[in-house]
Amino acid sequence: MKNILFPTTRRIVTSLLTLLTATIVPSCKSDFFDKQPLDAISDATFWKTEKDANLALVGCYNFGSGWASGDFFGGMSMIYLDMMAGLGSEKELIPDAVTNGTLNSTYWLTGAFWSNSYVTIARCNNFLDRVNTITINETTKAMMVAEVKTIRAYLYLNLATYFGDVPMPTKTLTIAEANSIRRTPKAEVWAFAENELKSSFPNLPSTRPVSDRGRITSGASLAILGRLQMAEKKWSDAAATYKRIIDSGVYSVDQAGFAQLFRQTGENSKEVVFAHEYLEDFLSTVMLQYLYPEAYGGWHQFSPYNELVQSYECTDGKTVEESPLYNANDPYANRDPRLDYTIMISGRTTFKGITYEASPTSTSPDRITRYNWSGYCINKFMDPSFSGSLTNYGGNFPLIRYPEVLLSYLESKLEAGEAIDQALLNATINQVRGRSSVAMPAVTTTNPASLRTIIRRERKVEFAFEGLHYFDIQRWGTAAAELNRQFTGMKLTNTPATYTAFPVDSQGFYLYQKRNFVAGRNELWPVPQSERDINPNLTQNPGY
Repeated sequence: MKNILFPTTRRIVTSLLTLLTATIVPSCKSDFFDKQPLDAISDATFWKTEKDANLALVGCYNFGSGWASGDFFGGMSMIYLDMMAGLGSEKELIPDAVTNGTLNSTYWLTGAFWSNSYVTIARCNNFLDRVNTITINETTKAMMVAEVKTIRAYLYLNLATYFGDVPMPTKTLTIAEANSIRRTPKAEVWAFAENELKSSFPNLPSTRPVSDRGRITSGASLAILGRLQMAEKKWSDAAATYKRIIDSGVYSVDQAGFAQLFRQTGENSKEVVFAHEYLEDFLSTVMLQYLYPEAYGGWHQFSPYNELVQSYECTDGKTVEESPLYNANDPYANRDPRLDYTIMISGRTTFKGITYEASPTSTSPDRITRYNWSGYCINKFMDPSFSGSLTNYGGNFPLIRYPEVLLSYLESKLEAGEAIDQALLNATINQVRGRSSVAMPAVTTTNPASLRTIIRRERKVEFAFEGLHYFDIQRWGTAAAELNRQFTGMKLTNTPATYTAFPVDSQGFYLYQKRNFVAGRNELWPVPQSERDINPNLTQNPGY
């Protein structure tokens, strides 16, 4: 059991969160409603001491736990985002429906991302409106304000990325204001978030003591700023931002092993810049119930696509199309070790003494014919040291890792038109590829077009299922091209020309699913119809 004071503090405030959120709008003016509540906490009685401010701050960090999904913080939600982005499918097609051409304005999942974001933004606004009413050390107050502004800026970055123009309340709203607010242009939302982050990171510490683990640091705030500047294509600014993190010396690529980064044993790694903190028996996650194959007691909810599998290079650093090491009859051999760390492969992956099996001719509960499965399963986040309930896991979910800083710094320098040399490659992408548990050959090309392709592939395989790929294909402008295609699953035969049991491609991979992303429409999510029913000033995105 990890000893983390900050999530533990949440125990005190959990029962207060709903009441604090209820302070978003004032109550009606009458003698009856003006009385202080006898069994609840109100703003009039709560905001008195520094302890109150700390409790309210914890409320802003309440990113959800248990079965929660549809937000920009939780592990399940990050996996959903990558499934939307074409890294795989889900047994009930829940994330698939966002990018398969069927998305509409009443879909609950995109609506959840909207509503959950604004609930947290309301808590942040309430905190910022009230914290100045308390007598508190100015340095402490500045740090707390910076944390809250970073959380809010992170949400506005994501809301504008996926919805485009969005409402941007920066203070607590009355009911009338909330029901009439208009959408702010995307560029203005991003500009506001950028300014908030720039003013926040100087007031944040570079590291936190164990008792405050989970709270935002200057590195986390800068990393979010870097993402935003990349989305804005402010390449030189982004490079400078990432260089600040690198020069801080706080973070490093973990040499203890790639797989352990996504287990409880690695959650305090110096590679983790920002994580969603979970805690067994209190603020746990059900993610393992979704991830585990059925043979291990899970639901096998997710199925990676073979297109992701084929993105992993061979051990000589060449792609499967180029490498002499690639064997079409044994396609999983001689591959980047991150493939096995990330994806369960039928007949190859062993977990807790059981070999994962998905062959259609097997009797395994995970055989490909039982459900809407590709034959692959997610291996990243599978924690062999955990023996508790799969619905009560306390391992953290990394939202930002140091390899993102390094790869983003290199990409920003490249896109800014700066000269790339071997020293820069060795300081960035080759640190990521060269960790002892991966040991992939160093990148040596400095040709801009070739290097761009390599960086994009490296991001795809390094961060698979961590929620970053959707953000990447949005800013690269490649979403339509990547999501309008036939996707395949596991290798079923080495004689595809004569194989008739299941549909396969020319290499014998299972013809699994086709996505029909609608260019010009699905780049943005629809504004939820339920919100537009309440507020007629909310316009809709094109095509919805």
